[in-house]
Amino acid sequence: MQVSASLAARSYGAARPLTSPDAEAAGSPATAGARLAGDFAQVLQRAETTAQQAMTGDADPHALVASLSEAQLAVETAVAVRDKVVEAYLEILRMPV
Repeated sequence: MQVSASLAARSYGAARPLTSPDAEAAGSPATAGARLAGDFAQVLQRAETTAQQAMTGDADPHALVASLSEAQLAVETAVAVRDKVVEAYLEILRMPV
């Protein structure tokens, strides 16, 4: 398996904004939630577009694997957050009044 330097640099550049701190994230929870939902939708859209390009032969198989891995990580993160929110809600419901 051979990975070109340009593909590695492009993949690193695409992943870097996902891991860097953001000044806008310090806003209200509603703003942060809306931004995260938008980022989640963009990740899934990129994976879908790359998959379609791979089916027509326009995308590199390595780019397909990278975008699908990114989408899988995004979905697993969203599910984990949802589970924690539901768990917290149920814990609040169990509190005596």
